[in-house]
Amino acid sequence: MATTLHTTAHDHRLHELTENHAVALLGGLTRLSLGWIFLWAFLDKTFGLGHETASKDSWLNGGSPTKGFLGFAAAGPFKGLYNDLAGQTWVDWLFMLGLLGIGVALLAGVFMNLAAWAGTVLLVLMWTAVLPPDNNPFMDDHLVYALVLLTLAALGAGRWLGLGDWWERQDVVQKHPVLR
Repeated sequence: MATTLHTTAHDHRLHELTENHAVALLGGLTRLSLGWIFLWAFLDKTFGLGHETASKDSWLNGGSPTKGFLGFAAAGPFKGLYNDLAGQTWVDWLFMLGLLGIGVALLAGVFMNLAAWAGTVLLVLMWTAVLPPDNNPFMDDHLVYALVLLTLAALGAGRWLGLGDWWERQDVVQKHPVLR
């Protein structure tokens, strides 16, 4: 009984929070911003748009989207592992599909749970590649972004400035809430 009352009170507070227009606007903008970060990384690495990836180094021109980061950034306890993975075709494909899928899901506001967990895994793996971080003994933007992703999924932020309301009403999502 106590658990039911706690859950009901918790659900009511969560509902009140998510009905707040400022929270909805900020949550939606945060989700869209993170979605763009993931999608931009995919686009720049694929097409070599010149921000971080030169055209000659693009994935479409035979460049490896993981070779630079994993081959040179890895310096900590996982250096050997990441150096071995850098530039492998299956790693490049997995990384790029992850960036694309997470970015599109966040921008659309659909598959928020899957996008948040996949993004968290990707970001934590990237964090382990830069251990120790440059500006802090352990904390950096990868971990902060991961926490933000999980928070947005927990709050149902796909409904704010996104297609989440529509998506969550679909039969397949109703039957399989993991797709939320």
